[in-house]
Amino acid sequence: MAKSFSQNSFFDESHVIAAPIPGLIYIPEYISQQQENDLIRIIDAQPWITELKRRVQHYGYRYDYKARNITPESKLEPLPEWLLSYCEQLHTDNIFSYLPDQVIINEYQPGQGIAPHIDCVPCFEETIASLSLSSPCVMDFTHVDTGEKIPILLEPCSLVVLSSDARYRWQHAISQRKTDKYNGKIIPRSRRISLTFRKVILVE
Repeated sequence: MAKSFSQNSFFDESHVIAAPIPGLIYIPEYISQQQENDLIRIIDAQPWITELKRRVQHYGYRYDYKARNITPESKLEPLPEWLLSYCEQLHTDNIFSYLPDQVIINEYQPGQGIAPHIDCVPCFEETIASLSLSSPCVMDFTHVDTGEKIPILLEPCSLVVLSSDARYRWQHAISQRKTDKYNGKIIPRSRRISLTFRKVILVE
């Protein structure tokens, strides 16, 4: 997927890693360790929702996991400044052509994961971006037609961006396990936090 990154980016475009899936971009060290520490501190000061097996926080709009939709009634308070600044940076970096207005924060303890899925197509615009904090983990991508499976290691401070085929033709998942095997290495998991940025589509 071709992207024209901003000259004012706070990451080095040369660090962008070409992925084997059309529409997938992986950017290691998208944020600094200090930014990571600051985000974790702020996130942990906010209330967690415990309806799922993993803890979550919703900002901008609340996603209904049971109905699998978002409605105008799902709108929450405006994004707090600490999240809005990252939404603006993602837009400035031309990762999003529009300003994201919904963020879901997920906490994964070792052994927790998420089932294979494609983010709700009628709910969100094409681009999805997820920022990883604290622990590495492997995210598995599976093609919906061929069943081809490709693992991608998501490192702390990294950003993974999905659009085009990666958004619509590949499911992504995190297996429920406490270690990952990647390129012949065993990688233990610790607590991981992810911030997923999206733009909501509202049908009146």
